[in-house]
Amino acid sequence: MVFFCARHTALIVVDVQKAFDEWEAAGKRRNNPGAVNCIKNLLTDFRLKKAPIIHIRHASLDPASRFQYNLPGFAVKDVAREQSDEPVIVKHVNSPFIGTDLETRLRRDNIETVVIVGATTNHCVDTTARTAANLGFETKVVRDATWTFACAGIDGEHFTADQVHAMTLANLQGEFAEIVTASSVVSRLVQR
Repeated sequence: MVFFCARHTALIVVDVQKAFDEWEAAGKRRNNPGAVNCIKNLLTDFRLKKAPIIHIRHASLDPASRFQYNLPGFAVKDVAREQSDEPVIVKHVNSPFIGTDLETRLRRDNIETVVIVGATTNHCVDTTARTAANLGFETKVVRDATWTFACAGIDGEHFTADQVHAMTLANLQGEFAEIVTASSVVSRLVQR
Protein backbone atom coordinates (compact mmCIF):
# COMPACT_ATOMS: atom_id res chain seq x y z
CA MET A 1 0.00 0.00 0.00
CA VAL A 2 1.32 3.43 -0.97
CA PHE A 3 0.87 6.05 1.76
CA PHE A 4 0.36 9.81 1.41
CA CYS A 5 2.36 12.14 3.63
CA ALA A 6 -0.04 14.57 5.33
CA ARG A 7 2.43 17.46 4.94
CA HIS A 8 2.57 17.01 1.17
CA THR A 9 -1.06 16.03 0.47
CA ALA A 10 -3.89 18.54 0.06
CA LEU A 11 -7.62 17.88 0.11
CA ILE A 12 -9.35 19.95 -2.56
CA VAL A 13 -13.07 20.35 -1.87
CA VAL A 14 -14.76 21.36 -5.12
CA ASP A 15 -18.07 23.23 -5.29
CA VAL A 16 -19.95 21.69 -2.35
CA GLN A 17 -22.50 24.47 -2.68
CA LYS A 18 -26.21 24.93 -1.96
CA ALA A 19 -27.10 25.47 -5.63
CA PHE A 20 -27.02 21.68 -5.98
CA ASP A 21 -29.75 21.43 -3.32
CA GLU A 22 -31.79 23.82 -5.44
CA TRP A 23 -31.26 21.59 -8.48
CA GLU A 24 -32.50 18.58 -6.52
CA ALA A 25 -35.50 20.53 -5.22
CA ALA A 26 -36.32 21.30 -8.86
CA GLY A 27 -36.41 17.57 -9.69
CA LYS A 28 -32.86 16.75 -10.77
CA ARG A 29 -31.56 13.59 -9.14
CA ARG A 30 -27.95 12.90 -8.35
CA ASN A 31 -26.07 9.73 -7.65
CA ASN A 32 -24.07 8.95 -4.54
CA PRO A 33 -26.24 10.47 -1.79
CA GLY A 34 -23.58 9.58 0.81
CA ALA A 35 -20.91 11.76 -0.85
CA VAL A 36 -21.34 14.73 1.46
CA ASN A 37 -20.94 12.49 4.52
CA CYS A 38 -17.72 11.07 3.02
CA ILE A 39 -16.49 14.63 2.47
CA LYS A 40 -17.29 15.45 6.10
CA ASN A 41 -15.26 12.42 7.25
CA LEU A 42 -12.31 13.36 5.03
CA LEU A 43 -12.36 16.93 6.34
CA THR A 44 -12.25 15.57 9.89
CA ASP A 45 -9.35 13.25 9.10
CA PHE A 46 -7.29 15.86 7.22
CA ARG A 47 -7.81 18.32 10.09
CA LEU A 48 -6.77 15.73 12.67
CA LYS A 49 -3.62 14.93 10.72
CA LYS A 50 -2.95 18.63 10.06
CA ALA A 51 -2.97 18.12 6.29
CA PRO A 52 -3.81 21.12 4.07
CA ILE A 53 -7.38 21.68 2.90
CA ILE A 54 -8.38 24.04 0.11
CA HIS A 55 -12.02 24.88 -0.57
CA ILE A 56 -13.19 25.80 -4.06
CA ARG A 57 -16.36 27.77 -4.80
CA HIS A 58 -17.86 28.38 -8.20
CA ALA A 59 -19.06 31.95 -8.82
CA SER A 60 -20.78 31.77 -12.17
CA LEU A 61 -20.76 34.75 -14.49
CA ASP A 62 -23.85 33.38 -16.27
CA PRO A 63 -26.85 35.54 -15.29
CA ALA A 64 -29.11 32.46 -15.37
CA SER A 65 -26.95 30.42 -12.99
CA ARG A 66 -27.85 29.61 -9.37
CA PHE A 67 -24.09 29.78 -8.62
CA GLN A 68 -23.85 33.57 -8.96
CA TYR A 69 -21.91 35.11 -6.08
CA ASN A 70 -24.89 37.14 -4.83
CA LEU A 71 -27.40 34.25 -4.76
CA PRO A 72 -28.09 31.74 -1.96
CA GLY A 73 -26.84 28.87 -4.16
CA PHE A 74 -23.28 30.19 -3.97
CA ALA A 75 -23.09 29.37 -0.25
CA VAL A 76 -21.31 26.24 0.90
CA LYS A 77 -23.24 23.37 2.43
CA ASP A 78 -22.85 23.55 6.21
CA VAL A 79 -21.21 20.13 6.46
CA ALA A 80 -18.32 21.28 4.25
CA ARG A 81 -17.78 24.72 5.73
CA GLU A 82 -14.16 25.86 5.91
CA GLN A 83 -12.34 26.63 9.13
CA SER A 84 -10.60 29.98 9.60
CA ASP A 85 -7.18 28.67 8.55
CA GLU A 86 -8.46 26.92 5.38
CA PRO A 87 -8.34 29.01 2.19
CA VAL A 88 -11.31 29.43 -0.12
CA ILE A 89 -10.58 29.94 -3.80
CA VAL A 90 -13.32 31.37 -5.97
CA LYS A 91 -13.34 30.31 -9.60
CA HIS A 92 -15.41 31.39 -12.61
CA VAL A 93 -14.70 28.42 -14.91
CA ASN A 94 -14.63 24.64 -14.47
CA SER A 95 -10.99 24.42 -13.37
CA PRO A 96 -9.87 26.10 -10.14
CA PHE A 97 -6.38 26.32 -11.65
CA ILE A 98 -7.54 28.89 -14.24
CA GLY A 99 -7.51 32.53 -13.15
CA THR A 100 -6.62 31.73 -9.51
CA ASP A 101 -3.52 31.19 -7.40
CA LEU A 102 -4.26 27.51 -6.67
CA GLU A 103 -1.15 26.15 -8.40
CA THR A 104 1.04 28.78 -6.72
CA ARG A 105 -0.36 27.85 -3.29
CA LEU A 106 0.21 24.13 -3.86
CA ARG A 107 3.78 24.63 -5.06
CA ARG A 108 4.60 27.09 -2.24
CA ASP A 109 3.39 24.52 0.32
CA ASN A 110 5.33 21.65 -1.34
CA ILE A 111 2.17 19.71 -2.13
CA GLU A 112 2.86 16.63 -4.21
CA THR A 113 -0.52 14.86 -3.99
CA VAL A 114 -4.02 16.28 -4.35
CA VAL A 115 -7.12 14.44 -3.19
CA ILE A 116 -10.20 15.76 -5.00
CA VAL A 117 -13.78 15.57 -3.70
CA GLY A 118 -17.00 17.41 -4.52
CA ALA A 119 -19.19 18.16 -7.49
CA THR A 120 -19.84 17.43 -10.18
CA THR A 121 -17.88 14.40 -11.24
CA ASN A 122 -18.09 15.09 -14.97
CA HIS A 123 -17.54 18.84 -14.79
CA CYS A 124 -15.44 20.61 -12.19
CA VAL A 125 -14.08 17.47 -10.49
CA ASP A 126 -13.01 16.05 -13.86
CA THR A 127 -11.46 19.33 -15.00
CA THR A 128 -9.66 19.82 -11.68
CA ALA A 129 -8.22 16.31 -11.84
CA ARG A 130 -7.07 16.60 -15.44
CA THR A 131 -5.42 19.97 -14.85
CA ALA A 132 -3.74 18.80 -11.63
CA ALA A 133 -2.34 15.73 -13.40
CA ASN A 134 -1.13 17.78 -16.35
CA LEU A 135 0.67 20.10 -13.93
CA GLY A 136 2.48 17.10 -12.42
CA PHE A 137 0.57 16.54 -9.18
CA GLU A 138 -0.19 13.00 -8.01
CA THR A 139 -3.96 13.12 -8.36
CA LYS A 140 -6.54 11.09 -6.44
CA VAL A 141 -10.28 11.35 -7.10
CA VAL A 142 -12.48 10.00 -4.32
CA ARG A 143 -15.28 8.06 -6.00
CA ASP A 144 -17.62 7.98 -3.00
CA ALA A 145 -17.03 11.65 -2.16
CA THR A 146 -18.03 12.97 -5.59
CA TRP A 147 -21.37 13.06 -7.37
CA THR A 148 -23.13 14.14 -10.54
CA PHE A 149 -26.51 14.32 -12.24
CA ALA A 150 -28.17 12.54 -15.17
CA CYS A 151 -27.73 14.11 -18.59
CA ALA A 152 -28.80 13.78 -22.21
CA GLY A 153 -26.39 12.60 -24.87
CA ILE A 154 -25.76 14.31 -28.17
CA ASP A 155 -28.32 12.09 -29.89
CA GLY A 156 -30.95 12.59 -27.19
CA GLU A 157 -30.20 9.40 -25.29
CA HIS A 158 -30.51 9.46 -21.50
CA PHE A 159 -27.57 8.71 -19.23
CA THR A 160 -28.27 8.16 -15.55
CA ALA A 161 -26.21 9.93 -12.92
CA ASP A 162 -24.60 6.59 -12.05
CA GLN A 163 -23.61 6.04 -15.69
CA VAL A 164 -22.16 9.55 -16.04
CA HIS A 165 -20.25 9.16 -12.75
CA ALA A 166 -18.85 5.74 -13.69
CA MET A 167 -17.79 6.78 -17.19
CA THR A 168 -16.10 9.95 -15.94
CA LEU A 169 -14.13 7.98 -13.34
CA ALA A 170 -13.21 5.39 -15.97
CA ASN A 171 -11.91 8.16 -18.24
CA LEU A 172 -9.79 9.63 -15.43
CA GLN A 173 -8.41 6.33 -14.09
CA GLY A 174 -4.79 5.70 -14.93
CA GLU A 175 -3.87 8.56 -17.23
CA PHE A 176 -5.09 11.42 -15.04
CA ALA A 177 -5.82 10.07 -11.57
CA GLU A 178 -6.00 7.16 -9.22
CA ILE A 179 -9.63 6.54 -8.32
CA VAL A 180 -9.87 5.88 -4.59
CA THR A 181 -12.44 5.59 -1.79
CA ALA A 182 -12.73 7.83 1.24
CA SER A 183 -11.79 4.98 3.58
CA SER A 184 -8.65 4.19 1.58
CA VAL A 185 -7.56 7.84 1.79
CA VAL A 186 -8.04 7.83 5.57
CA SER A 187 -5.99 4.63 5.92
CA ARG A 188 -3.22 5.88 3.58
CA LEU A 189 -2.86 9.47 4.88
CA VAL A 190 -0.11 9.45 7.50
CA GLN A 191 1.73 12.07 9.51
CA ARG A 192 5.49 11.95 9.11
